[in-house]
Amino acid sequence: MTQTQLLLLPAFVQVALTIYVLYRAGSGKVSSVRQGLVKSSDIDGNKNAFPETVRKFAANYQNQFELPVLYYVLLAFVIIAGLVDGVFVALSWAFVATRLAHSFVQTGKNVIATRFKVFTAGLVFLILLWSWFGLRLFVIG
Repeated sequence: MTQTQLLLLPAFVQVALTIYVLYRAGSGKVSSVRQGLVKSSDIDGNKNAFPETVRKFAANYQNQFELPVLYYVLLAFVIIAGLVDGVFVALSWAFVATRLAHSFVQTGKNVIATRFKVFTAGLVFLILLWSWFGLRLFVIG
């Protein structure tokens, strides 16, 4: 397997996570309406109309388009620049692991302190990824 393929593996896991969370949020919303827990007229503009579990997955789905967007952009830059290496692969797995943990916490018991710690760890890995990219691009080569 090439370094680029190894780098893209965690990206595929992140995409799979996003699709899974979307499925859970969407199916939960449809199920809530079908079961009569939520009226169609209550949905527009009222996120609180849905049961807590559905709201957690919907919120987590939105989270998949915050930090991960900066991760996807970085991957494209790294590949285009031809700078893929083992450090990027390792940090990518670390970042995606924190995203998985963040989703698990947020869609589960949603302990805010734990979620914040996991989010912060992911942010640190993302900063390290961007810093390594900057070093490789402008300093190390």
